[in-house]
Amino acid sequence: MIIRKSTPADLPRLLVITELARQFMAETGNPNQWRSGYPTSELLLRDMAKGNSYVCEEGGLGVVATFYFGVEEEPTYAELSGGQWLNDEPYGVIHRLASSGEVRGVARFVFDWCCNQVENIRVDTHADNRKMQELLTSFGFTRCGVIIASDGYPRFAYQRTAR
Repeated sequence: MIIRKSTPADLPRLLVITELARQFMAETGNPNQWRSGYPTSELLLRDMAKGNSYVCEEGGLGVVATFYFGVEEEPTYAELSGGQWLNDEPYGVIHRLASSGEVRGVARFVFDWCCNQVENIRVDTHADNRKMQELLTSFGFTRCGVIIASDGYPRFAYQRTAR
């Protein structure tokens, strides 16, 4: 599997993958995290324009996953309740990780890749997204508290640091 920056030509496949991810989340007890067609094509194109949209490609299958990764401050992470971040050092943020379900181990592959880019990684997920919570914990992320996402709903906030 390889990771590369996504391009506008990838958009139709990304929309299919995010729809498959929405269906998977709904089937596994998380019907509310990605409502109303989130992420929209406009948001995905903005991510691409920023240079922070990536895809995973697997051999003859082509694009099997997409995610956002940026080394930047996430505004919604400024206020954390019920805990504290592991440190205040610069960090990378992962958003909108979605897989087609065709290849196992995509999340681990993405986490590995992101952790090789920067020592600190932060990510948030919905309280109902137990699958992602389990993945994050198994990969060494620590639940640090709760943030309020840009949609106004609370999310569990996680951080992993190399130190």
